[in-house]
Amino acid sequence: MDLLSNFRSMLGAANVLTGNDAAPYLTDWRGVYQGAAQCVVRPATTEQVAGIVALCASSEIPIVPQGGNTGLVGGATPDASGKAVVVSMSRLSRVCGFDPENNTVTVQAGCVLQTLQEYCRDRDRLFPLSLAAEGSCTIGGNLASNAGGSQVLRYGTIRELTLGLEVVTADGEIWNGLGGLRKDNTGYDLKSLFVGSEGTLGIITTATLKLFPLPRMTQTALVATNGMASCVQLLIRLQTQIGLSLTAFEVMANECLKLVTSQFPQQHLPFDGSSVDAPWFALLELSGSQDREGLGECLETMLGDALEAGEICDATIATSVEQERAFWHLRESITLAQAKGGKGIKHDIALPISKIPEFVEEMDRNLSTTFPGLSVMPFGHLGDGNLHYNVGPSPRFAEDALQRSHDRIYVMVHDAVHALGGSISAEHGIGQLKRGELKRYKTAHELAMMRSIKAAFDPMNILNPGKVI
Repeated sequence: MDLLSNFRSMLGAANVLTGNDAAPYLTDWRGVYQGAAQCVVRPATTEQVAGIVALCASSEIPIVPQGGNTGLVGGATPDASGKAVVVSMSRLSRVCGFDPENNTVTVQAGCVLQTLQEYCRDRDRLFPLSLAAEGSCTIGGNLASNAGGSQVLRYGTIRELTLGLEVVTADGEIWNGLGGLRKDNTGYDLKSLFVGSEGTLGIITTATLKLFPLPRMTQTALVATNGMASCVQLLIRLQTQIGLSLTAFEVMANECLKLVTSQFPQQHLPFDGSSVDAPWFALLELSGSQDREGLGECLETMLGDALEAGEICDATIATSVEQERAFWHLRESITLAQAKGGKGIKHDIALPISKIPEFVEEMDRNLSTTFPGLSVMPFGHLGDGNLHYNVGPSPRFAEDALQRSHDRIYVMVHDAVHALGGSISAEHGIGQLKRGELKRYKTAHELAMMRSIKAAFDPMNILNPGKVI
């Protein structure tokens, strides 16, 4: 039997896609990468995934695992050769177990993040990973890219939230490491190798994840500041005074919110006068078990002190759930507004928080000098040092000119990040977009260790070849 016949026998004909049926799986959601494949297969069990891998391994056929296909670096898109088999995890979507005493949940890789959040919320638990794409991204993709999001400040990345994994390895074997232990010092931490490996070391099929008590109250505020240095000062003040009650601390340049309110006129900033033109805004969230009034009084006092100290120039505390959602909607609309504003250049960088004001000031100046008219629209998760330093077209700098300058801008931004001890990928991964960049910023020794790990786990290089390394 040929490959497709074997797959149809294993999965059923409806779950082996070719031609037009396969097309949606062969391009990334931004339309940047377009590939080809022999077929797209949709297994429903871990055993079926293992069967697919074993069959491909016997003929050294490359495999591209795919979750919600919401990645930003082309990590789930096959190359143009047409040799690969895309393995969509969409049918492995069940929540398999909930342990309230251990505060864990066991879930298959194809489960949509928002579905898991709601499942846990209905059981009075919090799964804290929160992303703009949470309505379509999947747990397997989150694990493969070590997703971060807006609450890393309090809860960490998904690597910190992962207690166990089930993985199909490159030889078609199943490793069951789903234990929900918080301490297990019996050798190498295999699960941490698979988290963040972008499907190049194994295919994650199921995970056991940490849960937390559902916060009883939250308080959200949108703050206008005089600059990034002021944002850092405010972050330090809040961390010093309230510690872990600070759940999120997001920052947005004025240009980002101007673009949001122009693209989506129904949204607006809750400020009057000069505060609307503040250079930077901070969106912060407190959560805890205390009553809403006490949490609000605490936040109001701290923001009042920050205003007197000159760290901020205005602030609005949300007075209802609807207003909290409106504040977060402003933040979450930035990526869509930038997409509507024209094809831009995205950077997902991490820096020591103390270095971010220096980086922003110097990078803004260098880009505006080298590329006059360029629109700089950074935003991100200041609480964990992750900035999405995006640049876009403007009436003075056309989209085609921006794309012609792509490589120069990439090098300028990433060289500056590297010089300050930062990373060129904080939460999006490497994929195929940044694969060549690693050679510029990783040492030969680091690359050699990474290649050794890849060779040990996938000696035939069939798992997501051409990605990461």
